[in-house]
Amino acid sequence: MRIHFTVDDLAQLSMIASLGPVVESAFALKQFGRQGNASFHGWRKGVREQLGTRVAEVEQLADRYDVQELLPLLKLHSGGAQDLGGDDRARQRVRATLFEFCQAAVLPHWRQMRGHMASVRDSCGRIGIANGMHALLDNLHPKLNWKPPVLEVAGEPDRDIYLNGRGLVLCPSLFLAGKACMILDDVQENGAPVLVFSVPLDAATEAEFWGHNAGSEQALSALVGHTRAAALQMLSESCTTGELSQRLNISLAGASKHATVLRKAGLVTTARKRNTALHSLTPLGVALLRQRHSART
Repeated sequence: MRIHFTVDDLAQLSMIASLGPVVESAFALKQFGRQGNASFHGWRKGVREQLGTRVAEVEQLADRYDVQELLPLLKLHSGGAQDLGGDDRARQRVRATLFEFCQAAVLPHWRQMRGHMASVRDSCGRIGIANGMHALLDNLHPKLNWKPPVLEVAGEPDRDIYLNGRGLVLCPSLFLAGKACMILDDVQENGAPVLVFSVPLDAATEAEFWGHNAGSEQALSALVGHTRAAALQMLSESCTTGELSQRLNISLAGASKHATVLRKAGLVTTARKRNTALHSLTPLGVALLRQRHSART
C-alpha cells in the first residue's frame, strides 16, 4: 500500500491519542478471536472470565465481521448500518455485543491504555518538532517507510491512496498487533482520513500492562540510583540505545537495561525502526525530571 502526500497534506498532518475505547474494541475483537496474536493470551483469558456465557457470541462476532464492517454501527462514517445486512434487530444485537465486549475487554484497562497511547502521541510529536514531519512518518512503525512524497506500507495489498490535500490524522492502537496500520475514512468531522498504526508492546511490558501492578512498583523502586537518574536526564532529548550508551559512557547492554527499566516504570517510550530503538520521555518522565530540577533550585 502506498499513501501519496502533497505539500498541503504534510502541512495538515496531525495526531491524536485514540479514537476511543469502542473503536479500540473493534480492533481488539480480532485479538480475541481464533487468529489473535499469541502475546494477548493472558488478556484473552481474563476477558473470557468476565464474559462468561457470552464468549461464544463474541467469538462469532470476531469471526464474522472485520473492523471496516463494524464501524458503520458506531456511526463513524457514511457507510451506514445496512452494510452488515439483516434486519434492525440483528444489527442492534451486534452493536450490543460489541459494547458488552468493550466493557469486559477494554474499559478495565482504558486509563492505562489511554495514558500509554498519549505517551506515544507526545513522543511522535517531539520527533516531528525536532526532526520534521518526514522523520515522524519514517518512525511510526517498522513496516512504514517514508519515500517522499509517498508513505509505503510493507506487507499490505498493492493499493494507492491519494490524500489530495485532505491531510492525515495519525492515531496509535494497542490492539492492531499483527497489522502495521489501517486507513479509516470519514471518521473525523473535517473529512481527513485517519491512519491507525500498531504500537507493539514487548513481552515484559505486556505481562505488566494488563492489570499487573507489581512489576511497575518494582520498576519504580529500581529507579533509585545515580545512573538511571542520569539516563532520565540524557533522554530529555530523544536518542537511540547507542547514543544513550555514549552519553552515559556505559556499555550498550547497560544502556539497554536502564532504558528497559525506565520504560517499565512508564517514564520512557520506545519506538523501533528496523534494528534501531529510539527512546523518548513520556509525560510522566518529563514531569518527574522537572520536579527533580525544581527540588534542586
